[in-house]
Amino acid sequence: MIDFRQHIGQAMHLKRWTRIALVVGLVALAAGAGFYAYRYTMRPVTLTVAAGSLDGEGSRLVSALAAKLGSTSNSRIRLKVIDTGTPLGAAEAFAKGQADLAIVRGDATDLVGARTIVVITHGVLMMIALPGQTIDSLDGLKGKTVGVVGGEVNRRLASVLDSEYDLTRAKVKFVDLRLDELPAAVQGKKVQALLLVTPISGRYLTMLRNLFPRDAKRSPTLLPIESAGAIAAAIGAYESFDIPKGTIRGSPAIPDDDLTTLRVPVYLIARDKLDTDTATLLTQTIMETRGNMLGEHPILAQISAPSTEKDAPIRIHPGAEAYFSGDVKTIFDKYGDQFFYASMLLGMLSSLAAAFWKFMMPEPEGGSPPPERLHQITRRIRDAASTAELDQIEDEIDEILGAELSRGKRDTIDAGALQVALSRLEYLIGQRRRMLEANPS
Repeated sequence: MIDFRQHIGQAMHLKRWTRIALVVGLVALAAGAGFYAYRYTMRPVTLTVAAGSLDGEGSRLVSALAAKLGSTSNSRIRLKVIDTGTPLGAAEAFAKGQADLAIVRGDATDLVGARTIVVITHGVLMMIALPGQTIDSLDGLKGKTVGVVGGEVNRRLASVLDSEYDLTRAKVKFVDLRLDELPAAVQGKKVQALLLVTPISGRYLTMLRNLFPRDAKRSPTLLPIESAGAIAAAIGAYESFDIPKGTIRGSPAIPDDDLTTLRVPVYLIARDKLDTDTATLLTQTIMETRGNMLGEHPILAQISAPSTEKDAPIRIHPGAEAYFSGDVKTIFDKYGDQFFYASMLLGMLSSLAAAFWKFMMPEPEGGSPPPERLHQITRRIRDAASTAELDQIEDEIDEILGAELSRGKRDTIDAGALQVALSRLEYLIGQRRRMLEANPS
């Protein structure tokens, strides 16, 4: 008779290694899929941003921000900067599809499909009568020459003032001035007034102060835009704004009282087709990074949320709006229904797979599972009348075990049940054999 325990041990050993290999394979597959999903979702997103300003500060600012994001290991946003030279150039590059993002003024044209991410700063209109002039209002510009700093960048604003105050009829002449031409124009008295738009920040106010000598008798005069509210109501790109007393200089105070003028927001815009999650991540990254750059670029403190009104000149991007409203959705919020239905589908597929597996598995030989067939032999062993009959039963057991071990290669053997059944049969056969040998009759 064959050694039942040896064969069962071999079968259990084969099945154990098969299970280990299967588990290891499934774990490796799941780990690989998880790692790939993690790398895919956490991959850096590179966005091209067009920026330009009259003094080049706009491009330097965005380049500094791009460098900061590039050096931050946990930042998923990367910026590629295109220096367009002027704000109009940035708007044109965006309109032509050459950039994903752009730094533009709110009065730029051809921004179809643009959405705001953040307000970078505000450009404040300053109408300045040069020292030695007796001009104290826009009506006093009659017959004068106004230098428009930035040329075509501020041409639309000059046209708005011309239309509101009928400056053409007053024979007011506008001439374009580059930024580097400004000192010579002021000293040479080629113009009697200046039209410029600048953020109210330390850098630009210092530049403005350096244009004029510190002389109480020969100080420049800021001219109020008394129709600022009406202009802002008619043209949404502009806002009415009060320049605080002493903004340009404290002693003597310039202006000598709060002065009404116009201002225009400077936006970071993106295409409306930009993925909402990417826009949210971009907004969050900018707002969290700016705090570390205020020492070198104080103007970043002026970054703020855009208007969420539906009639805003450039509507806010849904991703940016989600960030500022605190309505950022988690992956479960966005895909909760998909997860629910996927779990239901997975359960159904698991049940179908189990049923298919059971259908495909061959029926045990003899019509009953081997442990059951072995158990049925128990009564025959007790009723055996001779050792020859016991030998015949042992041969039958060997055949059942051999067939089952052959199927065990397909991992269908129930080693535990066989172990118990064969141990019991081995004991009964040995006991019955001793009884027959002791009492052959």
